This record gives sequence, C-alpha cells and structure tokens, in this order.
Amino acid sequence: YISLVENQADYADEETVFNAVQNFAPSYEKSPYQNTLTAQIKKEDYLEKIHIIREHIIAGDIYEMNLCQEFFTADAHIEPHIVFEELCLSASAPFSVLFRWEEKYLISASPERFLKKDGDTLISQPIKGTIKRGKNPEEDAILKSTLPNSMKDRAENVMIVDLVRNDLTQSAKTGTIHVDELFGVYSFAQVHHLVSTISAKLRDNISISQILKNTFPMGSMTGAPKVMVMELIEQYEETKRGLFSGAFGYITGDNNFDFNVVIRSILYDATQHYISVQVGGAIVFDSDAEQEYDECVMKIAVIKKIIENREGGER
Repeated sequence: YISLVENQADYADEETVFNAVQNFAPSYEKSPYQNTLTAQIKKEDYLEKIHIIREHIIAGDIYEMNLCQEFFTADAHIEPHIVFEELCLSASAPFSVLFRWEEKYLISASPERFLKKDGDTLISQPIKGTIKRGKNPEEDAILKSTLPNSMKDRAENVMIVDLVRNDLTQSAKTGTIHVDELFGVYSFAQVHHLVSTISAKLRDNISISQILKNTFPMGSMTGAPKVMVMELIEQYEETKRGLFSGAFGYITGDNNFDFNVVIRSILYDATQHYISVQVGGAIVFDSDAEQEYDECVMKIAVIKKIIENREGGER
C-alpha cells in the first residue's frame, strides 16, 4: 500500500495512513486460474461414518459430534488477494480474513465469532443450525422461518450453548453467565444460520491466555462432551484439521480481543501449490446422513465455484 499516499512525509501522521487504507478501493478482477477440488473421502464412506457416530450417541458415549472432511488439490495456482476479493463479494461474511505467513495463506469468509472480550465482558456466538437460502423472497421467508422450528437444529444449538456456558464458568464471576439470545436466525449470502449469544463477566486478574485456554477448542467445531468427542474426531476423520476449526483474530493494546472460528476457509500453500478446504456438520441422534452430506456441499459451494473458476451460481 505504499502507493496509497503521495510521499513519505504523509507517513508522519498515522491517522492519514489509516484513512488512506480505509478509503482505498482495489480494482476487482476475476481469478484467471482453474483448479479442481477433490474430496479426500468417498461420499459413501462419509455417510458410513455418520452411522457409526450415531451408534456412539445411542450408546451414550457422546451427545453431538462435528464430523469434517477435506477437499484438496495438489496442483493449485491462485492469486490470494483476488480470491479473497471474490469470496468477500460472494459471501459477505462478518469475520473474513486474508492472512499471509511466509508462503502460506488463510483466505476466510467465516460467519462465526468464537470469543470476544470487551472490557470485563466475554461474548461467544456459536453457530449450530443451517438451511439454504430460497430462490425467491417467498421461498426464502419460508426456509428462514423453518430453521428455528427444526427440532434437530434446536437440539444441536442448545447442546453447544450449554457447553459454552460450562467453558465460561472457568473464567467468569459466579452468577454472571447469561444466554442473551437463543436460536437467533442470521441470514448470509448463501445460507441462514441459527446463532446463539452467551455473555459473562470476567473474574479479576485472569489473563488473556488463560481465558483462551479455558474455552478452546470451541464447542461448535467439536461437540459434546468435548474431550470424548475430540478422541472420536481423531479416530474417524480422514485428515488432520490443522488451522481449520481453529481461531483467528486480534488483541488490542487495552487487552480486548475478538476471534473468529476458522470455517468457510481456504488454506493455500504458494510454495507447495496445494489448496485445502475443509467442511463439516454436527451429527446428533436424528441426523440424516444424506442431508448432512448435502449440507457440507452447500457450505463450500461458493468456495468451490471461485477456486474452480466456474461460471454461474449466485454472486
């Protein structure tokens, strides 16, 4: 962004630099590269794993588990900033990220907040419950009203809300944990999500690192109970998650912070030329395996379209 200002003298004023960056309007161009994302697990194997997880639920081992799968290409060529621009235009996600570390990139259109600290208040907003957008306003309104009345989606959501409340007890003052919103319906470009908001007041003299340790990994990407579910994730998922389902965010100078959940994200290695896109869904007792698989496909549809440089689909 050196070209944002006319000369070096302008850099003496940090507000000028900030405003220049804020007002910069990058030119949009479509990615010239075509890539092919391939599932690392066959559909029938993924469906079978869902049936196995349901057996664990019936046996009382767990209540809910987030099962993920990876889509991958080993010969990828993309322009990360262009892909990020396309992703933002398509997804309009509130916790989007473009981050580079050496030759590795996180390109994310995450809709989910993991944890925010604002003064002495902690806020978590787990997502559990998803339905597609309608093809017209009438269909969209029907689908949107269906989501909060779905017993399966409500069960998914409330179990994670209880898990988050339990995690926050380790950092919060007694009696200050509240569910500010239960089963809120939030609309995004491609889907409607069921989002709940939980807040708490921090106990005195607790560090940021301890707060994060007390709540990580987030329940929306594991399940309940957390430790047992993580053991099953290690057993049944075909690929390691890595950065996917982790968190990315920032810490301010006055010790506030805001972190997302790394979902709806592209992990790109510009040296090895590989792309990894992972996706998953919550499995509960009454999950339908085919519907769970279709939900995974729906969640990464925009990313797949951009990466493969296909025409059509919603912008």
